[in-house]
Amino acid sequence: MTDDAAKILVVDDEETLCEALKFNLEEAGYRVDVAYSAEDALALDLSDYALILLDIMMGDISGLQLASILKKKRSTADIPIIFCTAKDNEEDMVKGLDIGADDYIAKPYSMANVMARVRSVLRRAGVAKARKQDCIVHDGLSLLPASKSCFIDGAEVKLPRKEFEILHLLLSHKGEIISRDNILKRIWPEEVVVLDRVVDVNITRLRAKLGEYGRNIVTRVGYGYGFME
Repeated sequence: MTDDAAKILVVDDEETLCEALKFNLEEAGYRVDVAYSAEDALALDLSDYALILLDIMMGDISGLQLASILKKKRSTADIPIIFCTAKDNEEDMVKGLDIGADDYIAKPYSMANVMARVRSVLRRAGVAKARKQDCIVHDGLSLLPASKSCFIDGAEVKLPRKEFEILHLLLSHKGEIISRDNILKRIWPEEVVVLDRVVDVNITRLRAKLGEYGRNIVTRVGYGYGFME
């Protein structure tokens, strides 16, 4: 787990369930906090979270009420919410979705199902955020040129300047092969002497950091590199 991992808040008055969710989410690489009531959750800096897993049936403030509060605040309005609750009737589902929840999971549920929903919601949220900021998006991979940031499924991936610029170049010309010479001229325009090998080294590092999207960066021997579907 790294400081760049997506941060998730679990809000549920069942302590055992909170701990189970926290354990499984952390095993999947996320940073996780828990709150055992809506009141405890509201005492936190909620704008810091990438996703909130929220129970409906709690104490004085229900999950639906908490979600409504969050959606009315500018700082938390865009945080995705997944309702996790024993109340699985259609009325509660409609209320939750009408408030702005992104998904709804009825108890009892499998952890595999929860993990799949979490990945899906974070991916959609990352794409939506990127599109709002006029960014470059490929599935769950998004590049924000203005802030020089790269995200995979909502989690930031730290890239040094040259790696970011290479990825930006390849994504901006998706489907095209760009020669090493062209990459050198675009990424190292002011350098007097730069070996072709420096491009290969940066591409190798970039592939490793992009996880499953690393395989989208292809090599065409004798020609160069490209980002392909």
